[in-house]
Amino acid sequence: MKVFLTIAAATLLATSLAPSALAQGAGSATYKAKCQMCHGADGQPTAAGKSMKALPFNSPELKKASTASLIASVTNGKGKMPAYAGKLTGAQIQEVVEYVRTLQ
Repeated sequence: MKVFLTIAAATLLATSLAPSALAQGAGSATYKAKCQMCHGADGQPTAAGKSMKALPFNSPELKKASTASLIASVTNGKGKMPAYAGKLTGAQIQEVVEYVRTLQ
C-alpha cells in the first residue's frame, strides 16, 4: 500500500508539473529566437533594446504588469517592439510570457 501511494503521488506530481515545464521549454526557445536580441538572455536589455527603450524584466512596471497586458504587448506590439500576431500562435505567445515571468 505504501509503495502504491508513493507511486501515485509521484505520478500526480509529474503530470501536474509536466505541462508547465514543457511550456517553459517552448517559451524559452521562442524567446531565444524572437526576443533575446533586444531583451537579452537574462531579461536585461541589450544595446539594441536600450536604444528602443526596452525595460528590464525586473523593473517594477513589468513586475506589476498583468499576464493579459504582457500578452497584449507581445500580440499587438508596444512602442518600437513589433507585433507578433500572425507570426506566433496564441499558445506560443502565452508560453513566451510565462518564460518572461521566470526572468523576473
